[in-house]
Amino acid sequence: MVKSPNEKIVVGIFNSNNTEKGKWFLNVKLNNNGIITNTISAIDLGLMLSEGVSFDEMKLMKTSKPLLIKENYSMPHGKSSQRQNIGNEVVFTFENNENRKLNLIVRVYNDGIAFRYSLSGKGNLTVQDELTSYTIDKETTRWKEKWNPANEGLYSSMVGEKIQQEEWCYPALFQTKDNCWFLLHESAVDGNYCGSKLSNKSDKNKYKITFPNPKDGRGKGESLPKIALPWMSPRRVIILGNLNDIVASTLVEDVAPPSVIKNTDWIKPGAVSWNYWSDNHGTKDFKTICEFADLAVKMNWPYTLLDWEWDAMGNGGNLEDALKYIHSKGIKPLIWYNSGGDHTWVASTPKDRMLTHENRVEEFSKLKKLGVAGVKVDFFESEKQNMIQYYIDILEDAAQFNMMVYFHGCLVPRGWSRTYPNLMTYEAVRGAEWYNNGPEFTTTAPIHNTILPFTRNVVGSMDYTPVTFTNSQFPHLTSYGHELALSVVFESALQHFADRPEGYDELPDEPKNFLKEIPTHWEKTILLQGFPGKDVVIARNKNSKWYVGGINGENIEKNIKINFDFLDKNKKYKLRLIKDGKHDKQILTQDSVIESTDSVEVKVLRRGGFVAVISPL
Repeated sequence: MVKSPNEKIVVGIFNSNNTEKGKWFLNVKLNNNGIITNTISAIDLGLMLSEGVSFDEMKLMKTSKPLLIKENYSMPHGKSSQRQNIGNEVVFTFENNENRKLNLIVRVYNDGIAFRYSLSGKGNLTVQDELTSYTIDKETTRWKEKWNPANEGLYSSMVGEKIQQEEWCYPALFQTKDNCWFLLHESAVDGNYCGSKLSNKSDKNKYKITFPNPKDGRGKGESLPKIALPWMSPRRVIILGNLNDIVASTLVEDVAPPSVIKNTDWIKPGAVSWNYWSDNHGTKDFKTICEFADLAVKMNWPYTLLDWEWDAMGNGGNLEDALKYIHSKGIKPLIWYNSGGDHTWVASTPKDRMLTHENRVEEFSKLKKLGVAGVKVDFFESEKQNMIQYYIDILEDAAQFNMMVYFHGCLVPRGWSRTYPNLMTYEAVRGAEWYNNGPEFTTTAPIHNTILPFTRNVVGSMDYTPVTFTNSQFPHLTSYGHELALSVVFESALQHFADRPEGYDELPDEPKNFLKEIPTHWEKTILLQGFPGKDVVIARNKNSKWYVGGINGENIEKNIKINFDFLDKNKKYKLRLIKDGKHDKQILTQDSVIESTDSVEVKVLRRGGFVAVISPL
């Protein structure tokens, strides 16, 4: 048995035969306000390896004494800057029929658990199957996204007879009938393994760790991971507690390896102007580049992105001209690349400049001389072991040139931002770009936006490309207040504001000024209220100010009450509230003085929203 430091989470281990030998399972219980909830009744354990090595039927040989894990570390970006990582670790040592040993390393934290396998010895093996699977009660509600290599689907809610049998993306959210919440994910995935997904195809209430489809990435790369002993698996992570515990958790990064970058002073989060949403071919046009550079200057945003087709730029200038103009305005350029290689069908150029170490060194050397601050690398299309190594190779080479990185068409975060803090954000979300792809997102976005803070955005920065007031190819139904609030509700270290210049120029002064000052990295994050698919209100702290964002996903007007008990007692604060007006395109501002004992009721339109800035007086 392993307990969290506050003793609210208890992980037990048991045997199917109730004897010293057999199949082994973990059991997870939560003390939910004095009520013991059997949160996950069984987690199957084991590995099947090549050469007939099986860790299915095993004998428990020994259990270590609990070891206190205590770490403090800081992050240059993310939902909180100072992290405290405290948990209890126990190692269970098993032996199989061939007298080979397998260690199960279990850590229990106040906000969840993480476990991994380790093998000692020498030699090379292939993992034929990982037996880890989570048995979930059928009365537990679940929010899950059907598997797709770009992780850009919608989440569906299901329970009981409506549970579908599919392969599913990480992370997956669950709510027990006793109102305990947990999120399944993984961390510390490296080149020694592949990324995994969840499948309940064999048993609808068992979610099994499943390896990539051999067809992913155009069939390139092996789907079964090859391991060299000694070896440790990725960590299987369960974030556990109430909804605020889920939203505020940094567990996925806490259990990843520490930073390999000693000096992080050059890593600068910030807001970015982005021309692709409003003009899919905007980077081809030198004048469009200049307009978005000017927008960044007007809005006090430090970056502008040159997206695809920058190598085909015309209408008055080429890449060098564009970079010269951007630098003359005192801002920094970011630049797009195709990940290249045979793993992607996408032929867009520049295609292969990230593909090999030699390519990257040559390209990063050029970019450094040109004053480019970071690269966006797109179209990975696989989570096989070779692709995991490719991601990490890009991050390591980029760090040698003080180059920030973000990934698109990619996997969901696996804790890498702690190890490589030059990794600023990932797409892996159905974001505002989907207003270009068809009419569906017009109707699904409002609810989708209220699910993401409890799922995808929990586990790392999310490049949704938010805050658009005009329309792209297909319109949105969200109010201006809702769109403005996404700047707080969604966290991304490089926050790409996607609208065209006039979308921001035509705003009233108060929301415009709000977007000029909104941070993109935070000291603290708190969920004030919400429920996936209905609404969400999040408060984030930076430099003694609190920024609050609230959105309504439903097709009904609401009065949302904000309590200010998270503020320091005996202090007075100025509250600036920017909220929905009488119709979707109206934004109203009101100022007041508040204390921690006060509360405010905000009327939001259907699919509406609001923001607030709380400053100490």
